[in-house]
Amino acid sequence: MNRTRNLLLGVRFAVASGRDGWIRTLLTAVGVGLGAALLLLTAAIPNALDARSARSDARSDYVMGEAIPRAANTLLVGKIQEAVGGGEVRGRLVYAEGPEAPVPPGLGGIPEPGDMVVSPALKELLSSPEGASLKERLPYRVTGTIRDEGLLGPNELAYYAGNDTLKLGEGDVVRVDSYDAVGTPTEIDPFLMLLVVVMLVVLLMPVGVFTIAALRFGGDRRDRRLAALRLVGVDREGVRWIAAGEALAGSLLGLVVGTGFFLLARGWISDISVAGLDVFPADPDPSPALAALIAVLVPVCALAVTLLAMRGVLIEPLGVVRSTQARTRRLWWRLLPTAVGLALLAPLVGGSRDGAFFNTSQVITGTVLLLIGVIVLLPWVTEAVVKRLDGGGVSWQLAVRRLQLSSGTAARLVSGIAVAVAGGIALQMLFTSLESDYVKNTDAAHDMRVAMDGVPVKERAELVSAVRGADGVKSTSVLFTQNLGSASPAKDDGYLSRLNVGDCASLARLADLPSCTDGDVFLIGNGSESARDKALVTPGARLLVAPSGQQGSADGDVPWVVPDRLRTVSAVAGQESTEGVLATPGAVPRLDEVPVNVLIKVDLRGNSVDEANSVREAASAVHPLAAVAVEQATVTDRKFANVVKGIGIGTVALLLLIGLSLLLSTLEQLRERKKLLAALVAFGTRRSTLGWSVLWQAVLPVALGMLLASVTGVLLGSVLQLMVSRAPAVDWAGVVTLTSAGGAVVVLTTLLSLPALWRLMRPDGLRHE
Repeated sequence: MNRTRNLLLGVRFAVASGRDGWIRTLLTAVGVGLGAALLLLTAAIPNALDARSARSDARSDYVMGEAIPRAANTLLVGKIQEAVGGGEVRGRLVYAEGPEAPVPPGLGGIPEPGDMVVSPALKELLSSPEGASLKERLPYRVTGTIRDEGLLGPNELAYYAGNDTLKLGEGDVVRVDSYDAVGTPTEIDPFLMLLVVVMLVVLLMPVGVFTIAALRFGGDRRDRRLAALRLVGVDREGVRWIAAGEALAGSLLGLVVGTGFFLLARGWISDISVAGLDVFPADPDPSPALAALIAVLVPVCALAVTLLAMRGVLIEPLGVVRSTQARTRRLWWRLLPTAVGLALLAPLVGGSRDGAFFNTSQVITGTVLLLIGVIVLLPWVTEAVVKRLDGGGVSWQLAVRRLQLSSGTAARLVSGIAVAVAGGIALQMLFTSLESDYVKNTDAAHDMRVAMDGVPVKERAELVSAVRGADGVKSTSVLFTQNLGSASPAKDDGYLSRLNVGDCASLARLADLPSCTDGDVFLIGNGSESARDKALVTPGARLLVAPSGQQGSADGDVPWVVPDRLRTVSAVAGQESTEGVLATPGAVPRLDEVPVNVLIKVDLRGNSVDEANSVREAASAVHPLAAVAVEQATVTDRKFANVVKGIGIGTVALLLLIGLSLLLSTLEQLRERKKLLAALVAFGTRRSTLGWSVLWQAVLPVALGMLLASVTGVLLGSVLQLMVSRAPAVDWAGVVTLTSAGGAVVVLTTLLSLPALWRLMRPDGLRHE
C-alpha cells in the first residue's frame, strides 16, 4: 500500500511541481513518445503490407491452368507495363465478352471502348507537362477515377481502358472470369529470412535504447527534490518509488504523445514513398495485441529502469551521494553479453538453403546480446580513456573534466547511435554477401527492347518499320520466334524447341557464327536443352512451326523440313538463354503464314528520355500491346527488393528518431547546467570557449562509440556471413560511411543546441528564488 501511495505521489510531483517539473515531464514524454511512435509504426508494418498484398491479389488477372472458354461472364484483359519518368505505369485494356463480365476492383463498371479510368496519381501526371509524352500514347477519354481498393498505393500510376480489338494470342492478352483468385504464397528462403530478422533487430534495438535514455531526463533536479523528501521523513525505499512514479507519469504521457505522433505520421504517410513503396493512411494499423504489448512494455520499462538506477544512489536528507570515492567500472561482466551472443550464433555457422538452417529465436537473442555488448562496454571504454586525458586548451579541459565527472551520462547519450551503427555495419556486410544471389547480371547490350507475342503478318513489318524510323534510333536487331515440334506422331514426345529467325547481323549477336548468308540454319550446341534440341532438329527432319494447340497457331500447322546443311554453333557469352534453332529468313519461307513473337532490340544515338519516348510512341501507334522496356544491366529478385525497401524505410525513420532524441537529450543536459554556465560567463569565460567545450563533450564519446561500434559490427557481420556460407569480407568504405554518418548526426544535433546554449549563458541564469 505504501508503495502505491508513493508511486501516486511521484505521479503528482511529475504533473504538479511547477514549470520546471512540467518541462522535465514534457521532455520525457516527447522522448518516450518518439520511441513509442516508431514502435507503433513498426507494429503496423505487417498489417500495411498485408493490406497492400490483399489489394494486389484482389485485382490479379494472371491465369494458370486450362484456358477459360468464352462465356457471358468472361473479360479479355490486355496487359501493358511501361516506364515514365522514374516510375512505372500499370495499364490494362479490357473488353467485356458478355453482360456478366467481372469488374476489376476499384471500378464502378467496365470502361466502354475509347474510355479510360485512371488512378488519381496518373490523372495528375497526365495533366502536367511531364506526362505529355504518355498522354500521346493513351488516346482514350478519361471518364473516371480508380478507387483505393483497386490500387496498391496512393501514388500508383494505373489505368483501365476499354478496347474492342483485343484478341487472344496477340500480345499479352488473357481471358478472366473473376477477380477473386489468390495466388499460392511462396515461402521466403532461409537466407532472406535471416536478412529480415537481422534488419528488424538492428532497427528496433536503438529505439529501445533511446526510449530508456529519455526516462532519465531531469535526474539531477529530481535527486535534489528527493533529498528534500528525505529531510521531511520519507524513507529510502519510499523515495525510490516516488522517483519511479515520476518516470511512470512521463512514460504514460509519452504513450499519449507517441500515439499522437503515430496518428500524424499515418495521416502524412500517403505523401511519402520510399524506394517506390507507399501505402494508404488506413493501412498502417497495428494489431491490438502488439499495441497492448507496447502500452504495457513502456511503463514497465520506466519503472524497472528507474528502480535499478536508484539502487546505486544514496539519497540522504542533506543531499545526494552517488559514491564516497571514485568507483572504477569492472570489465569482466561487460564482456559476458558479447561472449554469450557469439556462443549462441557459433552453432549456426555454415547454414544451407536445403533446410531450416537457423533458429529464429537463437538468431535474435544472439544478435541482441552482441549489440547489448556495445551498450555496456561503452561506459567502461569512455571512462578508461577520459581519465587518462590531461592538458590542452580551456575548452578541451572543460569538456574532459565534465566527462571525467559524468562519463556515464555521455556514454548513455551515444550508446543508441553506437548500437545503430554497429547493427548497420553487420546488416551491410550480410546484405553485400547475399546480393549476388538475388541481383543477376543481364549482360544487356542494347538500350531498349520492343517485344510482342503473336504479332499478325500485316503488323509485323509495320512494327519493325515504325521502330526503326523513330527519332534517335541508331540501329536495331530484329528476331522472330516461334515453337518447333515434331511432325511425326510416333516421335512426338511433346517437346518443343524454339525457332529464332533473323538476318545474319541479328543472329551474330546471339551465337558465334563461322559464316552466314541468307538461307543458312544453325543449331545452338550449348544450353540446358541442347541434347533434346539435337535429337529433335536433325538434317532432313520434318517439323511443324507453331504446332496445333500452341498460342499463336494459325489455321493449320506449317510444315518445315530442316535443311541438310545444319551447323552447330555456341551461344555468345551473356546469351546462354538462347537455345534451339537460329535461321535466316530464306530458310523458313512460310514463316509469314503464322503469327510470331517479335523482339526488336534498339540502340539509341544519345540514349535520352526524348529518344526513348519516341520509340514508345512509334510502337504503341502500331499496336497498344507492344511492350517497350529499357534494357537493365541487372535484375533484382522481387522479395529481396522488398527487403531492401524495408531497410530504406526503417533507416529513414531511425535517423529521424536518433536526431530528435539526441537533440532533446542535449537540451536537457544544458538546462540542468544553466547556473554553472551562467556562472562561468559571469567570471569571464568566453562564450565561444563554452560552445567548443560542449562540442568536444559530444565529439569525444562519439569517436569512442563509433570505434567500438565498428569493431562490434564487423564481428557480428563476419559471423552472419559465415552463417550463410560466405567468407568474411568487410566493405571498409561502407564502414567509414556509416560511422561518419553516425558521428555527423551527433555533431549536427550538438550544433542545433548552440542557440539554446547562448540563451542559458545569460547572467539572469544565476537568479534563484
